[in-house]
Amino acid sequence: MSGHHVTTTINGDSVEFVCEPQESLLDVLRNHLGLTGAKEGCGTGDCGACSIELDGRLVCSCLVLGAEAEGRKIRTIEGMAKGDKLHPLQKKFLEHAALQCGICTPGFLVAARALLERTPNPTETQVRYWLAGNLCRCTGYDKIVRAVLATAVEMKQEKRHAA
Repeated sequence: MSGHHVTTTINGDSVEFVCEPQESLLDVLRNHLGLTGAKEGCGTGDCGACSIELDGRLVCSCLVLGAEAEGRKIRTIEGMAKGDKLHPLQKKFLEHAALQCGICTPGFLVAARALLERTPNPTETQVRYWLAGNLCRCTGYDKIVRAVLATAVEMKQEKRHAA
């Protein structure tokens, strides 16, 4: 095997893997590391189903080579919940029925988490703009947007109560 040895951090854990030079990070996550949350919807970066955070930047993992992960910090959908405790976004997606088949859901959740970490009190327009890179073929976007906005309100209230 003429692969690249890569050391990276995924969801806070140090990870090492070997990948072929042309292998996408999406394929490495799914096929080598068993992190199957990110989905391949298009393979061209148009649908957002494979969204992850790479060094704090939202990216489509199908457009990043696995070898490019060397020394980088990656966050995937698998790092969103804390054990059995769902992230507030995951709870709100369930409460608002903001998912159907599930192919796009991990990408929407990763993108929404990135938005709320940067903009804790987004407007509806900001949410729609931020999530524009994610496509859903099963449900309307309104439930997804409502779930993100409801999460922002809940997280803001929790932050106030914690202070």
